[in-house]
Order: sequence, then C-alpha cells, then structure tokens
Amino acid sequence: MATPTNSLISPQFLSGGTLILIAPRIPKSFRSDRKLPFPKSAALSKSSNSKAAFTAAAALVFCSATPQAYAVDAPAPAAPPAPVQAELPKPSPSTPSPFSQNIVLNAPDPLTRPASDLPEGSQWRYSEFLNAVKKGKVERVRFSKDGSFLQLTAVDGRRAAVVVPNDPDLIDILAMNGVDISVSEGESGNGLFGFIGNLIFPALALGGLFLLFRRAQGGPGGPGGLGGPMDFGRSKSKFQEVPETGVTFADVAGADQAKLELQEVVDFLKNPDKYTALGAKIPKGCLLVGPPGTGKTLLARAVAGEAGVPFFSCAASEFVELFVGVGASRVRDLFEKAKSKAPCIVFIDEIDAVGRQRGAGLGGGNDEREQTINQLLTEMDGFSGNSGVIVLAATNRPDVLDSALLRPGRFDRQVTVDRPDVAGRVKILQVHSRGKALAKDVDLEKISRRTPGFTGADLQNLMNEAAILAARRDLKEISKDEISDALERIIAGPEKKNAVVSEEKKKLVAYHEAGHALVGALMPEYDPVAKISIIPRGQAGGLTFFAPSEERLESGLYSRSYLENQMAVALGGRVAEEVIFGVDNVTTGASNDFMQVSRVARQMVEKFGFSKKIGQVAIGGSGGNPFLGQQMSSQKDYSMATADIVDGEVRELVERAYSRAKHILTTHIDILHRLAQLLIEKESVDGEEFMSLFIDGKAELYVA
Repeated sequence: MATPTNSLISPQFLSGGTLILIAPRIPKSFRSDRKLPFPKSAALSKSSNSKAAFTAAAALVFCSATPQAYAVDAPAPAAPPAPVQAELPKPSPSTPSPFSQNIVLNAPDPLTRPASDLPEGSQWRYSEFLNAVKKGKVERVRFSKDGSFLQLTAVDGRRAAVVVPNDPDLIDILAMNGVDISVSEGESGNGLFGFIGNLIFPALALGGLFLLFRRAQGGPGGPGGLGGPMDFGRSKSKFQEVPETGVTFADVAGADQAKLELQEVVDFLKNPDKYTALGAKIPKGCLLVGPPGTGKTLLARAVAGEAGVPFFSCAASEFVELFVGVGASRVRDLFEKAKSKAPCIVFIDEIDAVGRQRGAGLGGGNDEREQTINQLLTEMDGFSGNSGVIVLAATNRPDVLDSALLRPGRFDRQVTVDRPDVAGRVKILQVHSRGKALAKDVDLEKISRRTPGFTGADLQNLMNEAAILAARRDLKEISKDEISDALERIIAGPEKKNAVVSEEKKKLVAYHEAGHALVGALMPEYDPVAKISIIPRGQAGGLTFFAPSEERLESGLYSRSYLENQMAVALGGRVAEEVIFGVDNVTTGASNDFMQVSRVARQMVEKFGFSKKIGQVAIGGSGGNPFLGQQMSSQKDYSMATADIVDGEVRELVERAYSRAKHILTTHIDILHRLAQLLIEKESVDGEEFMSLFIDGKAELYVA
C-alpha cells in the first residue's frame, strides 16, 4: 500500500492512466421526482431571487459530500494494469457527512462509457424535447420572439433547435422540471429565414412590379424604349426628324382630290411666305375620312416623305391605358414634344379610338376617353394654341366623332378618301404591277371594270394573289387566268378542287346558276353578266358574277325598276329548279337569295317610299347607335295595323318578282337548257360566251 498523500490524486496516479470519479449520491428528496417550490410566473426567468434559489440548492447538493484523500496502490511495473480499488476512510467525527457513503468506487474506462440517451443532431422533434425535459436532460431554453421556435442547452452542453407548436402547458412543464427559461429580444423565430421572408420577399415583389411597369409603359426593353419608372404618362409616338417613309405622292394613285388637299398642306410648310403674304393661316388639322383600305395611312406616309419637317406618328389607342389620367398626360407630352420641334406634323391614326362623342356609350361616371379627348381639344385649339403644329388624323368612323373635334380651328379640313373609280383603279393596278411579270393578255382596264367597289388595298391583294397562283403553277408570267382566279378567290373563297360532285348535283347547280344569269340578262337596265361558274367555292356550290354599273356605285342612287329587277334575278335560281325539277324537288340552295330579296323589299316599303299603300313615309325603328348618345334598342314607331300593311306590301313585291322570273324562264326555256348543258361541260362560262347564246337564240328583253 502506498502512503497517503495530501492531494486528492497524486501525480503517480495520473501517470498510471486510472481515473477516479467522486460523485456524491443525491438523496431522493433532492431528485427530480420531488417538486421544488418554483413559482409558475413568467417572470421567473428574469427574477434574481429565483436564480439565487437555484444556486443555493445546487450548492447544498454538491457541497454536502466532503472529498477525502485516498491511498491508491501504484501498479507494478511489469504486471498489466489492474483495477484500482479506492478505500473509503471512516468519516471524521468532526466533519460528519451523510452523503460520504455514496462514493462511486469504480471508474470505468472512457471508451466503454455508455452512450447518451439524448437525441442526435441539431434539430430535435418536439416529442424528443419533452422527453428530455422530463428526464432532467435540459438545462435551459431560449424562446424566439414569436414563440414558434426555441434553442435548448442540454446538461452535457449540447445545443439543439426545436419548432414549438401551440402548447399552453409547455411553460408549466419546463418550470416543474427546473429548466431555465428566457426569451430572445432581437431575433425572429425563423432566424435567417424569417429575415428573408420579412425583407427580401417583399423587396423582390416590389422590384418585380417596378420592372413590369417599366416594361409595359416604356421602360428599358419595353415597347416604348428607354424611360423611367413613371414613363406610363409619356407619349409613345414615333418621332422622325427627317422622315424616311419611302413613300411619296407618286406612289399614291386613285385619290387625286385627297392628294391635292394634302399637297397644299405640304406646300404651306415648305413655302409659308406665299400664303402669309396674302393673310392666309396654316390649317391646324386635317382629317382623312374614308372606308377601310382606301389609302388614308398611305397618304399620311406620303405627307411625311414629302414635307421635310419633323414627323410624329402614333395610334389613338396608345393614349388610353389601365390607369386613369394616363391618356391626358400622354396627349400633353406629345404636344410638348411637337411644339419644341415646330413646324412639324403630328399624325394620329384611328382617332375614333379616343375621339368618340362625349357622354355617349353605356357606361357612366368619369370616362378615361373623355379626359383624353378634352386634353386633345385643348392642345389643338385651346387658350395657349398650337402654332406650327399640323395635326393629321385618319378614321373610317366619322359618324362617331365628337362635334367639338370636327369644328374649324381644330380639324379645318376633312378630306374624303373614297373608293377609286375605273380610272383610279387602273392607276392603282399599274402601281401594284411594278416588279411583276405580266403576260400580254392582261388588260388592266378590263380588270378594273371587273372590280367595282374595290379599294387600293383590295387591288394590291388581288395582284399579290395572282402572283402567288402563277408561282404555284410554275409559270414565268402572270396571265389573265391567274388574275381571274385570284378575283374569284377573293370574292367567293378558295376553289374546292377535291370536292366530289355527283352528276345530279352538278346538273342541279348548273340550272340554278343558269336561272340567275338568264333572268339578269333579259331584265332591262340591269347589270351585265360577267361570268358563270358551277365550281364550288367557299360555302357556295356555284356563282354568277355581274358587273355593276360604275355610275350607280359612285352615286349610290338606285331606281325602283332596278331594285325590282334585282329581286327577280335573285329568285331566278329557285324558279329554274321548280320549272326543271318540279315543286317537290326544289332544294335549300336559294336560302341566301330569299334573305336578300326580303331585305330589299322591306327597305323599298319602309325607307324608300316605293309602296302605294304606305306612301312617302319612312317607318321603322327610332333607335340609333348607343355609342352616339342615342337609344340602345330599336322601338317601332307605327301601329300593328301599319305593320300588317307593311308585311302585305313586302309579300306583294316578292310575289311580283317571282312571277317575272318565272315568265322569263318559261318563255326562253330552250336557252336555259343550252346554258345549263354548257355549264355542265365547261364548269365556267364567261360573259362573252354567254351573250353568244342570246344572239343565236334570238332572245328578247323582258317587258313588264
């Protein structure tokens, strides 16, 4: 036995590699199964008295056992290490200790120490956390500010995080098990994720909206080019200091009167002294009015190419946006730019988008369009004026424009760009034939006579379709056949080449179309037949083309006899079916003809005054366009007795037209048979070949 030393563990013992643990045995009365007197107040974690009570209890437990010196046998040098036994000396009478009998005598090797029963990892489940608390394995907890998260410190020094559900008994459980409780003052329960959710995500949302507004309203990369975040109030007009549209007045054909009016405006800009010397003032505005496709925008481009002054162009629809007040702001911005570049031209296309009559429509309240047109009226001829700025505008709906917009001083001139006449169509065809190889059999004048009512855009499309057909057929030139086929394609639709038509149906369609053509040819003062075809196109099984009078189209004046002839021609197809195939074998092919006949007959009675019983009285609905400030619904302004008379007059006109058509076809039934047979053989007959049948058959015009 070695001699006792004054120290608890001698250096020789430490060098021997054996560890002695001195652990006082804690009485049962101090273990966790006995409830310490601990208030349940939330202020315990902050109370200094509570902390002092815990400190005193710990001192009482761990200081009750007095450590004593031990005599330890040193291991023999040659023998293997043996377990060291520590002898417990008898307690001194002067320092009695009831806990000294509970000293652990054997110290196990650290490698064979049992594993901790605490959960692994830095994130514990809530159930694991509660079990550790009840076993006394948790020393302290620190709640997040919102109480949804806590960080714990175990008795062995490990730390972990726990997501806390809504448990009202948690504080009581922690307090009863002696766990130190505290609350974080400056951190959120989610830590970095909470910071990202509270700051980064809203910032990203605001940034996305910011970029969206810049892109949609003219920001970088948007349609409006570069701009700031408030560019939605700026004009999106396209500006050209030296316009290079590639279009001059030489490229505009078929609108000579409109060109003359606009050439005068251009000359005013180039030579103002010639006009100001006589006291003339430059027009402030010029409104181009006409049907779609007549060349209004083309004329504006020609003005830009000829004027030699700065040119602003925009569409009226660009003024009105989602936000209230944007339209007026953009009008102000447009005219501010224009005044800084005066003299200049501002072109507004489709001005009816913002120039509609104020107070009209089905909505109420403050209309954004009304604010826009009010600002436009002020800029064009307001208190400050717009000297040096000429406004060109185009519309195909002059009837919906506000009267204040059309008065002199704003739009001083209204230039009508109408459909071209025969000479105008020839010039337009010459323009659109440039660069196209035409065959020698192409006669542009004949084409212009076959295309009454065609606009410049229609004629351009006609020549383009003819060129496509020639290329499809591997031709080097465009012949009259391609132009004729393209014309029929535009009017009636593409040809159904793969349609399987039986001989019976072909015969029926041939007699139907022959009936139309024969009645039309024998009616006095009616349009001549241009072509007859039984080739299916679009929704039609066959077509009969007439060449309308140019004079009637331009004047818009139709006589009563012409309208009666038109009804008889429309009914000629059904009459031919009835005469040849019988009443029981007629078809629904004349349904569209009946609609046309009914419309013409009712207009003759209600609007044109062609009825003896009704007289020269216009009857019908008194309503109008609701967008012109008029009534939305149409209300009849005549009695039921008058309605019966109108129906009787309409029926009488239709029956008279039917009788005339039947008389013509039964009288010239031999020509009807010859024409139908020719159509069955050739499928299409032109006007010249058709007229030869009348010369051979010696047909006479119908006389009422």
